[in-house]
Amino acid sequence: MTPPRDVQPWPPPIRSTVPARLDRLPWSGFHWRVIIALGITWVLDGVEITIAGSIADRLRDQGSLGFSSSQVGLGASLYLLGEVCGALFFGRMTDKVGRRRLFILTLGVYLLGNALTAFSFNFVFFAVSRFIAGAGIGGEYAAINSAIDELIPAPYRGRTDLAVNGTYWLGAMIGAGANVFFLDPQLFGVDLGWRLALLIGPVIGILIWPLRRHIPESPRWLLTHGRAEEAERIADEIEREVAAKGVELAPVGEDRALELSPRGELSYPELARLVLRDYRRQSVVGFSLMTTQAFLYNAIFFTYALILADFYGIAADKVPYFIFPFALGNLLGPILLGRYFDTIGRRAMVGGSYCVAAVLLLVTGWLFNEAVLTATTQTLLWCIVFFFASAAASSAYLTVSEIFPIEFRAQAIAFFFAMSVLVGGVVAPWLFATLIGDGSDRGRVFVGYAVASILMLIGGLIEFVWGVDAERRSLEDVATPLSVRAVTAAAESGLTGGLTSHVRRTWS
Repeated sequence: MTPPRDVQPWPPPIRSTVPARLDRLPWSGFHWRVIIALGITWVLDGVEITIAGSIADRLRDQGSLGFSSSQVGLGASLYLLGEVCGALFFGRMTDKVGRRRLFILTLGVYLLGNALTAFSFNFVFFAVSRFIAGAGIGGEYAAINSAIDELIPAPYRGRTDLAVNGTYWLGAMIGAGANVFFLDPQLFGVDLGWRLALLIGPVIGILIWPLRRHIPESPRWLLTHGRAEEAERIADEIEREVAAKGVELAPVGEDRALELSPRGELSYPELARLVLRDYRRQSVVGFSLMTTQAFLYNAIFFTYALILADFYGIAADKVPYFIFPFALGNLLGPILLGRYFDTIGRRAMVGGSYCVAAVLLLVTGWLFNEAVLTATTQTLLWCIVFFFASAAASSAYLTVSEIFPIEFRAQAIAFFFAMSVLVGGVVAPWLFATLIGDGSDRGRVFVGYAVASILMLIGGLIEFVWGVDAERRSLEDVATPLSVRAVTAAAESGLTGGLTSHVRRTWS
């Protein structure tokens, strides 16, 4: 049977045990290098957001750039818009050309954008550089989550992903410390301190760059793109490193081999069909988890200083001291709870962390409304709430990365990340700032807390009902690659060319 002229014969299937070999590895120095080199993304974003949120007054100062309040707000919005555009663009590129190329490129884009921001001389230059920096960070989220989950063994994937995502708050602590130092007018001039503070992220990025360059491409991605020999070579190198430490690796039988037929790039109509029809349950889970946690976080974190100032009379220069314990609670949550996502299980822990955070937030909001809290007790309660909420937020990224096939994993992460930024980053801060107003009505703020609590509760319940039990399972078992489904469909069709109505496509 001769295939139509515009359709090339299906490429020969590849049979490989590489995914199973990667999942049966013990924790090693290679895995530490992966999470240090790639996990720095969240630290950079935490540094970035914390510093950017604290330099508004300096940007408005006539001794510096003399921006208006609306220009400062527009700069923040452009950073968020950059994150959205960067995630969508670089996310697609990550699935197309590989994880490694993109996590090197996106770090470079971020370093360039942030370094340029530090040398801003007018608003246009500042706005463009903020957009570039945001695009780099947005692209990092898609590339890095994909790479980490595809390189970390299945038994450790949950705790690793949560801990790495949670390091955003280590960045927030670094940023808060930088603000205390660099924004001190007795140490640095009004036009110098904020510029030096913005260079902290690029300095960290430059230090980590050499290590990142030595992280290999995802062998799983290589297999789905027909590069089986490279995938085998990388797996061999990792195994040799582990064996050199005296660890005896159990052989992997052929019964655990994966057979797949590499396919071409997904078109936008195909991607839309997969997300909206074939994976609609996963899409509902991903959308609900990502947007509800983003609404909660951005609503409270971006108005944190307003609450302290308007309701507790805390001066602006004292706010960083309250951010430290808040950030510490956020950092410890994913680290201390992470292992239970691999042992107790995803559905129980993801859904449970969302629901617990929702209830604690509602209680805290009620106590705030009753005016029985001080700035210290308010901060303490936030630490407890976000100990669980931080684990919940980190698990949202883990969930989206796990429940979609490798062929569009990065694009799925990018899409739901973009949705969460638009909902949480645009709507939530504006809404809560409006509810806070002049600081005279606690009841309106409590209504906002109640809304955030209900949304988190809904996200948790959806996970309980429709979540996927992905703990200790290979990524290919959780979400079968389209390439494997294509082979199955081809075999069932009986066509020698391996073409069916479900998987037919043009090959280049």
